[in-house]
Amino acid sequence: MNDTPPPSRDPRRDDRRDDRGPRVHGVTASFRRAPDVYRAAERIRDLGWTRWDVHTPFPIHGLDAAMGLPRSSVPRLTLLGGLTGFVTGCLLTWYTNSFDYPLVVGAKPYWSVIYPFPVLYECTILFAAFGTFFGQFLTNRLPRHHHPLFELPQFARVTDDTFMVVLEAADPRFRSPEEARDLLASLGGQDISLVRD
Repeated sequence: MNDTPPPSRDPRRDDRRDDRGPRVHGVTASFRRAPDVYRAAERIRDLGWTRWDVHTPFPIHGLDAAMGLPRSSVPRLTLLGGLTGFVTGCLLTWYTNSFDYPLVVGAKPYWSVIYPFPVLYECTILFAAFGTFFGQFLTNRLPRHHHPLFELPQFARVTDDTFMVVLEAADPRFRSPEEARDLLASLGGQDISLVRD
C-alpha cells in the first residue's frame, strides 16, 4: 500500500487547460492608437509580466524600453562571427602560403597581414553575415510555421491599422483568462479574445 500523498496540483496550470478544448495560449487585446499601446506596454511591464508581446503594423520608437526588453544578442553573434571569419582567413592564407604552396614573390615573406587583406576582409564579412543570419534565427526561435495567433481573425489587422497586446498563459503572473481580460480591459484594450493552441 502506498502512503505517499498525491502530488499537489498547480492551480495556474489547471487554468490553462479546460474541458472545452486545447490548451490556452493567452489573451489578446487590440488598441487603435500607438500612444495607447505604448502606455499599456509600460503598465504591463511595471506589473512584472515577462511572457507577453506587442504586435504593431510599424515600428514604434521606444517600445522596446517600454516593454522592458533587453538589448538583442544578435550584434554579439555578428561580432563573434566576424572575429571567427578574420581568424579563419588568417589561418587559411597562412597555411596555403607558408606550407601548402610556399611561393616567394618579390622577396616578400611567405605570410603577412598586408597582402592577403582581401581574403581576410571577405572572410570577416562572410562569417559576420552568417552570425547575423543564424543568430536571428536562434533568438527568434525560427522557423516556426504555425502560431496560435494566426487563427485569430483580428490578428490580420495588425499588418494594417491595429496594435495588439498578447498576454501568454506561460507567464507566472497569468492566473486565469478572466483576470487577464480584466487587466487588458482596464488598459483600454478592445476586441479581447482568448487564444488556444
